[in-house]
Amino acid sequence: MIEFRGVHKTYDNGTKALRDVNINIEKGEFVFIVGSSGAGKSTFLKLIMREEVPNAGEVIVNGYKLSKLKRREIPYFRRTMGIVFQDFRLIPTMNVFDNVAFAMRVTGASKREVRKRVPYILGLVGLQNKARCFPQELSGGEQQRVSLARALVNNPSLIIADEPTGNIDPEMSYEIMELLTEINRRGTTILVVTHEHDLVQAFKRRVIVIDGGTVVSDVPQEDNAETPPTAGSDVVSDVLDTIQETAAPETDPVDAVLADFASDYKANGGDAQ
Repeated sequence: MIEFRGVHKTYDNGTKALRDVNINIEKGEFVFIVGSSGAGKSTFLKLIMREEVPNAGEVIVNGYKLSKLKRREIPYFRRTMGIVFQDFRLIPTMNVFDNVAFAMRVTGASKREVRKRVPYILGLVGLQNKARCFPQELSGGEQQRVSLARALVNNPSLIIADEPTGNIDPEMSYEIMELLTEINRRGTTILVVTHEHDLVQAFKRRVIVIDGGTVVSDVPQEDNAETPPTAGSDVVSDVLDTIQETAAPETDPVDAVLADFASDYKANGGDAQ
């Protein structure tokens, strides 16, 4: 599903973002990625989404060797994943139905497919009665559920949630994580980047800690489920405790995905169907 083989990434300004990263995430796993600001999490996501390429090593996602992808193939590769954004990224002039349907329309889905699929997905995230509401009429938690529905609507094999609970209250954060857990139970691989200690500890999933561009801990789910802490879980706790919520965010790695949507939408004539 996701494999990093000896991956190094150094930017043109000399910043060594990742160093000899070796990770294997199997189909159907639920994995937390944690680390402080500047640790390398955003670069990790950029490599997965083929916004960046490594200087050395290989990244394989959903069967694609990303260093071998041609430029024209990248948008099609990105359709195999769904992205949940911290700041929702909803289109304010579209209602809930159309925000979710947008992700289908840019891939050329028919009107019939859209009418069938979107209500089902909205029901899955508990928004079946909000289909005609606009983003500004929704709470933060509801907007995040719309973002999740949009990520799910094309039935991706992988969901990447980049700080999905960063802009919502604690109670709603647990609801979003429970939704992601249910989606994972249905077979979708879930990758969550977060700094929220309580959520990581509560949901007892595999935790990968990145610090200084290297993987310093990789605690399997079964170890997290045990009551006695392991050495790896101590590292997780230490890193989470030192992350500052007020730290400057790293460069957003998901703009390229939105650019693909916009490009596809224009290519299809901007048909709102």
